[in-house]
Amino acid sequence: MIPTILVALDGSIRAGGVFDAAATLARALQARLVLYRALVIPPDYSPAGVTRGHDDLPVYLEKEAHAEFLALQSHAPDVACDIRIEESDQPWRSILAAGEAVKASLIVLGSHGYHGWDRMLGTTAGKVANRARRNVMIIHDRERSSGSLVTGTSS
Repeated sequence: MIPTILVALDGSIRAGGVFDAAATLARALQARLVLYRALVIPPDYSPAGVTRGHDDLPVYLEKEAHAEFLALQSHAPDVACDIRIEESDQPWRSILAAGEAVKASLIVLGSHGYHGWDRMLGTTAGKVANRARRNVMIIHDRERSSGSLVTGTSS
């Protein structure tokens, strides 16, 4: 039985597809979704302590994420959803911790594929999949990918 599914959504254009896949699975399993966002503050952003003012960026990012999650929920009103948003320096670690905290039976997240530094450092999806103590489902955006898997042609 899978009562709780943690869905890690990053705000990319692929997030809707990840949510749709998770909602379809939740319907079939009668599971509850926990929509999760690890907020990453850009390292070159000047914090309030340096600028002597209130730091509005984290609050703004949290409101944006919350609004995005509510919009996604409106596409699946029949699926029970909770929202969890946290600041993070390392999203993959935060996703794993959130999975533990909500006792998720499954973690669902999207894959952006391997490019550049990802080949050496690893992607968030790869790190979560390789380190999770829970089952992980990675949603691939095959339609946006190039190569023989999509077109059926060989190189």
